Amino acid sequence: MASSSLLCLLFLSAAAAAAGAGASPRRSIAGQARSGDMATMAAGSPMVAGVMNERLKALTTSFAQQMGREFHYCIKNMDQEWNTAYNFSSDPTFLTNCMKETDGDLPQRVCTAAEMKFYFESFLEGNGRKNYVRPNKNCNLTSWIDGCEPGWSCSAGKDQEVNLKDAVNIPARTLDCQGCCAGFFCPHGLTCMIPCPLGAYCPRSTLNITTGVCDPYHYQPPAGKPNHTCGGADRWADVVSTDDVFCPPGYYCPSTIQKFNCSSGFYCRKGSTTETKCFNKGSCKQNSANQDITIFGALLVGALSLVLLIIYNFSGQLLMNREKKQAKSREAAVRHAKETAAARERWKSAKDVAKKHAAGLQKSLSRTFSRKKTLSRAHESSKGGTGQPSTESDDQPSNEPGANKESLTDMVRSLEENPEKAEGFHVQIGEKKKTKGKHAHTQSQIFKYAYGQIEKEKAMEQDGKNLTFSGVISMATEDDIKKRPTIEIAFKDLTLTLKGSKKKLLRSVTGKLMAGRVAAVMGPSGAGKTTFLSAIAGKATGCQTTGMILINGKNEPIRAYKRIIGFVPQDDIVHGNLTVQENLWFNARCRLSADMSKADKVLVVERVIESLGLQPVRDSLVGTVEQRGISGGQRKRVNVGLEMVMEPSVLILDEPTSGLDSASSLLLLRALRREALEGVNISMVVHQPSYTLYRMFDDLILLAKGGLTVYHGPVKKVEEYFSGLGIVVPDRVNPPDYYIDILEGIVKPDAKEHVNVKDLPIRWMLHNGYEVPRDMLQSASDSESSFRGGGDHASGDEGQSRAGEVWGNVKDIVGQKKDEYDYNKSSENLSNRRTPGILRQYKYYLGRCGKQRLREARIQGVDYLILGLAGICLGTLAKVSDETFGALGYTYTVIAVSLLCKIGALRSFSLEKIHYWRERASGMSSLAYFLSKDTIDHFNTIIKPIVYLSMFYFFNNPRSSIWENYVVLLALVYCVTGIGYTFAIFFQPGSAQLWSALLPVVLTLIATQQKNTFFANLCYTKWALEAFVIANAQKYSGVWLITRCGSLVKSGYDINDRILCIVVLVANGVIFRCVAFVCMVIFQKH
Repeated sequence: MASSSLLCLLFLSAAAAAAGAGASPRRSIAGQARSGDMATMAAGSPMVAGVMNERLKALTTSFAQQMGREFHYCIKNMDQEWNTAYNFSSDPTFLTNCMKETDGDLPQRVCTAAEMKFYFESFLEGNGRKNYVRPNKNCNLTSWIDGCEPGWSCSAGKDQEVNLKDAVNIPARTLDCQGCCAGFFCPHGLTCMIPCPLGAYCPRSTLNITTGVCDPYHYQPPAGKPNHTCGGADRWADVVSTDDVFCPPGYYCPSTIQKFNCSSGFYCRKGSTTETKCFNKGSCKQNSANQDITIFGALLVGALSLVLLIIYNFSGQLLMNREKKQAKSREAAVRHAKETAAARERWKSAKDVAKKHAAGLQKSLSRTFSRKKTLSRAHESSKGGTGQPSTESDDQPSNEPGANKESLTDMVRSLEENPEKAEGFHVQIGEKKKTKGKHAHTQSQIFKYAYGQIEKEKAMEQDGKNLTFSGVISMATEDDIKKRPTIEIAFKDLTLTLKGSKKKLLRSVTGKLMAGRVAAVMGPSGAGKTTFLSAIAGKATGCQTTGMILINGKNEPIRAYKRIIGFVPQDDIVHGNLTVQENLWFNARCRLSADMSKADKVLVVERVIESLGLQPVRDSLVGTVEQRGISGGQRKRVNVGLEMVMEPSVLILDEPTSGLDSASSLLLLRALRREALEGVNISMVVHQPSYTLYRMFDDLILLAKGGLTVYHGPVKKVEEYFSGLGIVVPDRVNPPDYYIDILEGIVKPDAKEHVNVKDLPIRWMLHNGYEVPRDMLQSASDSESSFRGGGDHASGDEGQSRAGEVWGNVKDIVGQKKDEYDYNKSSENLSNRRTPGILRQYKYYLGRCGKQRLREARIQGVDYLILGLAGICLGTLAKVSDETFGALGYTYTVIAVSLLCKIGALRSFSLEKIHYWRERASGMSSLAYFLSKDTIDHFNTIIKPIVYLSMFYFFNNPRSSIWENYVVLLALVYCVTGIGYTFAIFFQPGSAQLWSALLPVVLTLIATQQKNTFFANLCYTKWALEAFVIANAQKYSGVWLITRCGSLVKSGYDINDRILCIVVLVANGVIFRCVAFVCMVIFQKH
């Protein structure tokens, strides 16, 4: 209240200080009165009233520049605001009436700058609570005339020259005291008049006999003066201090002396100068102060719900129709491929039969003609014929053009039929034809090409079981067969040590992983199996790696080949809201070569689906915890297929068969065997495989606890090696299970000579001639139990202090983060594979995120429903207050929208962290991933403000337009969405939700309680609330100017900062998105 009063006083004091600009014109009117009969002129001439209106307007506009400097925070356009408040040209009746009442003495009754300043300074001293001023020249203890009473004024007299510009001396006004004219207000303790602004209703008051108060004001006439009647208005201040002069709600006041009932079909707010038409005339009765537009909110919500329902059903139907169309095209392609393959087989069978018959006929004819020819020659020789011998030989090739163009297959077939013929053959390999898949463009053509190739490969695989030499050459020269680059990984004395705690995870591991072979890594728990494969793949983080790793015999970093290295994690990291085919197809598009045609990529995906037995569930959702999908075994196979579709040269799998039954494990391993036939280097951690699976591996790497190698070689020779040590597998016992039980200490080896489990790694090193570390030789005499208790690598850890252990763990974590960042940011590429760039990956990510959002339409609908309910509650409970311009309702709006939109934004990243880590480690673009998520979330950024405002605006009905509120709410949602991204990435889900709930409440308290402070300016809630209040305050003009300025200065807002508030909110959104992206790139799981 005090702040509002202060603004009121400063506002009008400045006006009084500059009011002297209109002194000369007013003196000219007084001069007219002295030179003629002013009363007569005023009584009958509206021209004089017009002239007086221009003089009053000149009086008010003359200090517009000074007012603009002092009150820039609450007045945006001074000329426009002043014209709205003091332009009486449309109806100067009150001036005409006042001229009549004062007999043309109006200029001598208007307050000078000194009187206005004195009034408002006295008003300031009373903090707005006093309705009178301090004693002055005209009104004091010794001189208290009728003009000093509220609502009364006096004249300075025609003989006294009044200088309205004088801000120091108060003129003597003691003559002809009478009630204040209608349209003016006369302060208590001053004898002058001030014009009321437009939007005010300042009639002459009448005495209420019952209460003794001058209605509609709240002052009483002086006692003991029966001739002193009620005068005019006594003061104009902010609406909180007094609303006596405000045009009441339900009425409109076109001038300061007129008040009309608001008509039916219109509504009139407090301080209205005109009627406002209702959207629905039936909802506004006569004297309506506001319109009831809740029905429009309900209709809008209904329409929005219908649209969302249609989109939800249409989107699901769209995806379903697209899948059905693809399924039909795929089924047609499968039928076509099978029919073609069957026709090819029939033709081949018929051709074989025909060739067999032709060969028999040729053989019989050859014998017949050979016999005749022999007889003929014998006959000629017996006759002693002199004919010249033939110069042509049957074995000499013909000189015809087509004779020299024998095919490779015909030449090899002739070699098979005549193996004794030692002429040999020459093969001329021309330029290969282009892959047919490059010419397939339509979906049908692509599927026909893919399934045609698959059926062809099946036929070749079937024929390959009993191939002739010509069949081998035919397969070798097949145009469509592609060869992947092979990678052989050799490692010597590979040792991994934690950087902080110096704990050894692997020790002196030496061996080789060869292309085209499947290696199984086995061992007891804690043997470092996963660590070993991570080190081979270059993913061992937080460790110091010693030893040597060679790639194809060269000392090159394995990270440079990450684009052709597939790593299958132990957990099934698969998107549950995508189908099996969508998961595989996305990985294929992002990780296969950018130069590969779409048809060839489809072929790769179809091969993987076929080999993994995923055809029956290819169009089924993988499923999540809430939504059931495919089985666990199928999910595990999809997890492996994500790496197979990128055609890796090295494939590393961490326990791919865990949790699978024997049939699923066998199917998976057969698929991996097919990959190995193409030259893929495959290594996998396996726990307790069945004997059938065990025999399908080529190599075995057996590790003991502490990361020590016990065996590394072919599976066929493992039993032979351990038998040489005296360890023989009992009958009907699975060898790997027996060896692991020995290493675990569960089973004692039944050996002729005592074999210590701890000596097995040393025995292997000595067996292969590897150098044995000294500490291992020294610890060879230790007991087996000490080895089982932790080994020699941990013996020094016991002496470490607690602080040293903590510091070591911290260094481990920091080193791990640094290694993860270095691995992901490494750009060196030696794989010769150019994957799609950021823009193309952004396109792929955008399509995937769009499908995920469409399948989460129900969750989005719940978010919209909650927002709508919040809008109804807040719009109903927190009605717009004219005193604060709706600040309370907008405060609740900022808190509610921030909370709900942050919670919704958390789902974008918190639930997919592990998916992102896997995709990023495989070389996919982090920027494309982040931008695609943010782009899809822009839909919510646009729709959520509409949903909220459709309820809040129509139930609250503020004076600002719905578009102005929407722009602010749009910027607010954009800002809090970026904050939600940061919380989702930086915190765990539980902590992120807690922060999202607490932050808007805390920041709102700081912004509203610590005004105009540095911390308040850092709060986004301050800028959002300021933008809302400014948008609403701009609609309050005329009689509301003092209230507006008082409210804005109390809140610390500036009416010119609306654009700044929007910019700050958007900038906060951009900054927090950048912070979220940096956190996403730097921080990963421990």
